[in-house]
Amino acid sequence: MKTVILDVRSPGKTMQDFKLAWKTGKAAKTARISFATPELLWKVLTAKRWELLKTLCGAGPMSIREAARRAERDVKAVHADISALLNAGVLERDDHGLVVFPYEAVKVEFLLQAA
Repeated sequence: MKTVILDVRSPGKTMQDFKLAWKTGKAAKTARISFATPELLWKVLTAKRWELLKTLCGAGPMSIREAARRAERDVKAVHADISALLNAGVLERDDHGLVVFPYEAVKVEFLLQAA
């Protein structure tokens, strides 16, 4: 199963992992999309966008109209949410311009601790 981890980590930590992978030539075993703060993660992954990700998860490439139909939502609203997720690097477009979330599962990781 192809899984992506959505996490909260500093840009410095992300860059360290990139440098290590570049040096060793070994890519990470699991795909990772990182956000600098929990607030940014929740700003990008609103409840409606999370539901949209569930619709797209493992479904393969599809048009925005098809995504809206499957999510039972307005096309204009889904278009806005897909644009936000594309800008954040969560979704991709294939060679034909269709939207794709190339993962079958999503794992969210972040640590909440006392200030």
